[in-house]
Amino acid sequence: MPQRAVPGSKDTRITQHLVNPPIQRPFSESSRTNAAVVVTNPRKDEDGKEMLIDITDRASTRLKEIMAKDSNPSLALRVTVESGGCHGFQYLMSLTNMSAVSPEDDTVFEASNGTGARVVMDEPSLELLKGSKVDFTMELIGSQFKIVGNPAATSSCGCGTSFDIKL
Repeated sequence: MPQRAVPGSKDTRITQHLVNPPIQRPFSESSRTNAAVVVTNPRKDEDGKEMLIDITDRASTRLKEIMAKDSNPSLALRVTVESGGCHGFQYLMSLTNMSAVSPEDDTVFEASNGTGARVVMDEPSLELLKGSKVDFTMELIGSQFKIVGNPAATSSCGCGTSFDIKL
């Protein structure tokens, strides 16, 4: 590796290796995000803005894999928010069939990347989750669907399953 004397050094034996600067990478990298498309029951907030979520590529790919494994193209991920958890509200996620979706009460989002992955939310949950992302994480402790980037959350627990909001 090439070497050169350190400028201003009195000892010419001190050398510095010329190396490329280190590549800085974030500790955790989020999956690419796709704005989800509302396919059933679009809703607006009190300011008249459409309430939307994003579905990451990782989440939509995992949902597609689950649909294929179960040979059930009508599966969707239901995301609900309930009071509880260590920070006031908690995220609950489950798989549901589209036949169990209420056209009056639920909003259905579909990933825009062509996977057919769908996420279902009731109106109270959507109020608390608008602007957030549904992601799928793979960690040493396990794999799970997760809500990230919730703009309504002021704090959350370490595992990310509960959150607090400012009223």
